[in-house]
This record gives sequence, structure tokens and C-alpha cells, in this order.
Amino acid sequence: MRVLIIEDDPILNHNISDALKAEGMVPESVFDGLLAEKILKKSSFDCIIVDINLPSKTGFDLCRNFRRHNTETPVLMLTAFSELEDKIKGFDCGADDYLTKPFFMRELILRLKSLVNRSKNTNSSSSKNSTIIVSDITIQTAKKAVFRAGEEIALTPREYQILLKLCENKGEVISKKELISEIWGSTFDANTNTIEVYINFLRNKIDRPFGKESIKTKVGYGYYIDSE
Repeated sequence: MRVLIIEDDPILNHNISDALKAEGMVPESVFDGLLAEKILKKSSFDCIIVDINLPSKTGFDLCRNFRRHNTETPVLMLTAFSELEDKIKGFDCGADDYLTKPFFMRELILRLKSLVNRSKNTNSSSSKNSTIIVSDITIQTAKKAVFRAGEEIALTPREYQILLKLCENKGEVISKKELISEIWGSTFDANTNTIEVYINFLRNKIDRPFGKESIKTKVGYGYYIDSE
């Protein structure tokens, strides 16, 4: 497993690198946002760990630019703060998970493995199917392409996974806990409002521009997609 560590604190970068090596992973370290962007355009990795506050280019900008040409590789963001606005901004840029400093290396490893395993599972399961259609929403799973009324809609990896889960189970209520467990894994903090944030992102892309309300909330239970 190749992992790019983008962290300007040399001690933390070194400690993360050592922890990954101890798990049999192959880490590569970089301390600058612009240099990291150049590396990401030339090399491929199984996962990326990126700090928000970086010299030359922030983690937000780095992640947003990376997602323009890569929507599959998991991105784990590191932040010194636990502010909801930072998390929302990070998710909106295409990050898959968040870890607030200080953190235990064991938690970092667990989240990293969970992100990579689930990304691989999604890729393998997508290749088995071809097209999922719910009302005027079409998902071409092999390409991870989403269309509504014939118009292609750009989604982040997590937005795509949530929509795919809802469409695969059209009309069925999927609980917040189930979505978190399947997409992020058991190490993720199920008490956060991450799912609510993503559902809002999805509605802003899938429903509102088309004057629809397909993604429904069943209060106290979870979410479902209306197939009518």
C-alpha cells in the first residue's frame, strides 16, 4: 500500500511514516503543497494523508485540484481544529475522512486501512454492474458516472457512494449508522453529523437544480430515495 503523507511538521511527518512502515506500507513524505501537487500528477497512491495548513498551497486547494482528475483515491485530512466548518469545507473539496490533532497512530492506521479497503470494494463491485436507473437518475457504475435527465453530475467519491447505496436500495430506508458503517467503517465517529452534511451536498447537486425532492428523510430512521 503506497501512501503519500503531505504534512509540513517534520516530526509528525516522520512519526506517521514510521507507523506506516511498521504496518508494511510504503510511505512517501512531502512537506509543501505545490510539490505535493506535482507528485500527485505524476504518481499514483492507494491513499493520501494531507494536512490543511501547508506552505504554498492549502490542503483544501490541494484536495479540490486533485479531485478534478482523480475521484477514486481516498483522502484523509489532518487538522489542528475540530471545527465543523473546516470539516464541511474539507468534505466539499473531496476529502473522505478527517482526523483531528493530536491523534493516536493506531487510529490513523485503522482509518487508513478502512478507507483503502472500502475504496477497493467499491471499485470491484462497480465493475460487476453496468447501469442503475431510479426515475430519471442513471448511474453507470463501471465509470462511476451519474446523470439526471441526461445531464452528467460531478460527485465526490463519498457523495457517489451514498447515492449508489440509496439507489441500489431504492425505496428502502437506510439508517445513518448503516451508511457510516458501510462507507467509512466502524472506526468513524457515528455521533458526527457527517451524513447530514453529505445528504445536503447530494440534494444540492441531484435534486435542487432539477426542481426535485428525490432524496427523502424519514425522521428518526434514516434516508431513502423516492423511485416515483
